[in-house]
Amino acid sequence: MCTYNGAQYLREQLESIAAQARAPDELVVCDDRSTDETVKEVEEFAARAAFPVRLYINEQTLGSTKNFERAIGLCGGEIIALSDQDDVWEVEKLKQIEAEFLTRPDVGLVFTDGEVVDQDLRPLGWRIWQTIQFNEKKQKLFREGKCFSTLLDRTVVTGATMAFRACFKELVLPIPTDVMHDGWEVIHDGWIALLIAAVAELAFIPEPLIKYRQHARQQLGVLSVLTAGDEQPSITGIAALHAAAQRRNFFGTEIHYFKSLYERLLLKGGTFSCGQALTELKARISHLEARTGMPERRLNRIPPVLKELLTLRYHLYSKGISSAIKDLWFQVR
Repeated sequence: MCTYNGAQYLREQLESIAAQARAPDELVVCDDRSTDETVKEVEEFAARAAFPVRLYINEQTLGSTKNFERAIGLCGGEIIALSDQDDVWEVEKLKQIEAEFLTRPDVGLVFTDGEVVDQDLRPLGWRIWQTIQFNEKKQKLFREGKCFSTLLDRTVVTGATMAFRACFKELVLPIPTDVMHDGWEVIHDGWIALLIAAVAELAFIPEPLIKYRQHARQQLGVLSVLTAGDEQPSITGIAALHAAAQRRNFFGTEIHYFKSLYERLLLKGGTFSCGQALTELKARISHLEARTGMPERRLNRIPPVLKELLTLRYHLYSKGISSAIKDLWFQVR
């Protein structure tokens, strides 16, 4: 668990961990130099908990991702479950996750759904998977062993519901803080899930095993996804193509993201089997580099565009024909 000025909701989360049907073997808490009563709450809980609670206070504020990196590194168990400071776990959470690992030795990471609640734990009428669109189609891809490819397009693993085998610590640590994907900063959960998916199977439990609290002071949440709405009028045809051409492409940041993953897997290739993942990453990098390197003259763009079409990489890694037309007609960086 990572904490930072979370005293308002922390006690409920700690009590839900203490109430687990399968108690944890330890609780490692890394506090990022809180200025409220967070540390006191943890210390009081540690004094009465039936399992060891190890509290570490960072010498300087690290931020969420690096704080989780430190906490993960300090864990001593075979399975590491991540916890936010403001949620509430259902009593069967650890028991069900452990059962999944015990029955499937090929699985490296397990995650669950969660019920979205307000600051007072009142249900808001939807679940995490609805908001991140982890629908039947994506679930089918996961069951077919296509977790890595699916996660390369969009992360669907929420850190607050995640647990993974500790043997992958050497693969996922350290966690970078300079990578972006689809315009968003990649944080610990996305990085961990994707790297483990490159070398092992992922499993999911459809039950909502946490109450995922939404409140004004949280770092990330799902309310904005549902309340943003469609503020732009619908446009089609040539107007849509022109609008798409003007939207910012994240080729540079995407290339850096994929190269970061590629280099990490290359570095750890002697320990883990990741040949298929490396092949896919290399293809994605080549495709994006081809798109960023289109010649200035339109006629000269025809050969590279045709090449990417014939290799099907526009369809696999971009938006098919529409992306090809965009590259052929507009020079957008």
